[in-house]
Amino acid sequence: MKRIIVTFPTLAGIMWGATGVFTRTLNEYGMNNATILETRMLLGTVILAVCCLLADPSLLKIRKKDIWIFAGGGVLGNFGLSYFYTEAINQLSMAFAAVLLCTFPIFVMLLSAVLFQEKITAKKIGCMALAFVGCVLVSGLLEGETARNWSAAGVAIGILAAFCYALYSIFSKMAKEREYSSITITFYFMMLIAFLLIPMTDWKLMADYVMEAPAANGLFLLGHSLCAAVVPYVIYTLALAYMDAGRASVLATSEPAAAMLFGYLLFSEVPSLLMLLGMVLTITAIIVLSLPEKEEKLS
Repeated sequence: MKRIIVTFPTLAGIMWGATGVFTRTLNEYGMNNATILETRMLLGTVILAVCCLLADPSLLKIRKKDIWIFAGGGVLGNFGLSYFYTEAINQLSMAFAAVLLCTFPIFVMLLSAVLFQEKITAKKIGCMALAFVGCVLVSGLLEGETARNWSAAGVAIGILAAFCYALYSIFSKMAKEREYSSITITFYFMMLIAFLLIPMTDWKLMADYVMEAPAANGLFLLGHSLCAAVVPYVIYTLALAYMDAGRASVLATSEPAAAMLFGYLLFSEVPSLLMLLGMVLTITAIIVLSLPEKEEKLS
């Protein structure tokens, strides 16, 4: 079972990498980022609520003393990531923002070492560095003028997005240690985001999109929610019960490489040699980190 679950963070990263396929279509329709995110989170909340009610209604129960964990993961983690990452893209290039987001394993490892006494090994650090270099190459940051179009505020916001990404892993790990189901954790994290996005959502445009082609567009939104939110968040959170948060975070860096591959297959975006090299480096880091961990702490 552990051999299967070790692939979950990588699979989650691949599914998150497919998010652009859905968001590009919805953006072309005229939806802003808040509305796109709300379609994903609101539908995901409904899906998980129905699953809980049909399978085991007790999954929706949480203890009062643990409310702060779900609030932290939902607001500081998930919502913070979505908000600051969008702001980083507005102030920087998409490539630069994506590279800054890939620094989140650094925060995960440091926080996990303090909060969960997880070991910081040479293997983790080496794979993290290799994956980060791979993400830089995949982003195309070194091949254009994007590196020059930056601001100190944009960089700070991008790093803040990465920190929020790390907080999502930390709060999820805390909830798992209190023996909450992955579905329960994901449900409350998504529900909080869906609630916070209510005043920022263009509800008329969302309704118009569904009414334009109820079957086709409804299925598209369902696929968007399942692929970009429900399934990846559930399996990533499930993996945290079987491995270190730091290790899971590095395995999830498959996201940029997956996004590049989807761009090539669906939008004819031909990657350069450096991008292909970056994908190879990222995959190599993931494979190495998937191998059994040595019980040896970095001095």
